[in-house]
Amino acid sequence: MHIVIIEDDPRIRDFLQRGLAAEGHQVKSFSEGQPALVYLVQAARDSEVAPPPVVILDRLLPDIGGLEVCRSLRTAGVTFPILMLTALDSIEDRVSGLEAGADDYLIKPFAFEELLARLSAVSRRHAGHAPSEQRVVRVGDLELDRDQRRVTRAGRRIELTPKELAILELLMSAPGKLFSRERILASVWGAHEDPLTNIVNVYIRRLRQKLDDEHTKESLITTQRGFGYRLEAPSVTQL
Repeated sequence: MHIVIIEDDPRIRDFLQRGLAAEGHQVKSFSEGQPALVYLVQAARDSEVAPPPVVILDRLLPDIGGLEVCRSLRTAGVTFPILMLTALDSIEDRVSGLEAGADDYLIKPFAFEELLARLSAVSRRHAGHAPSEQRVVRVGDLELDRDQRRVTRAGRRIELTPKELAILELLMSAPGKLFSRERILASVWGAHEDPLTNIVNVYIRRLRQKLDDEHTKESLITTQRGFGYRLEAPSVTQL
């Protein structure tokens, strides 16, 4: 992803920039809202900016507030996904952030895994407006039609619950990549702590039972004990 960070705390800004760059993302950061606002409006007008940025926006900034930045972007017609960061955790604060145009709201302090998952989630929601020819993902003989919410393996239709489908879509978004339990929890359940301790394990087991059958030589979903889960396949094709 192309990520723009707007955060005045140098420690948080540096931590985010280093962590996101280590994840392979292109990162640009600002310590104030006004120059970031100018940059993002210009980027929205520049058709050559690809991929479009995902914005991490601190609510409290030294020049203009995050709410004002958010409102100004939406008024200017900028549709980039915005994840707002704040230490303000009341329901009224969260509602005001969302009403200003933010796509999601994350309370400080936060787990980095949850931040990654929320960035992926808001990016996927905006990618839902992509042309239909980019909405089918194949990993080996496994196929996910995002528009129809339909999954097949080797032509066999597989019925999944919404949570099972959300986990599978996350794993298929990056075949071969290891996803921790915490990352899956944050992305699918919107939490960074597991109140039921083994809920991810249960859903992964159900997914394997549904995806694999007596003709399957090996499960597509593998476990790296103590680290997480990945979906393995020899090749990936997006149509």
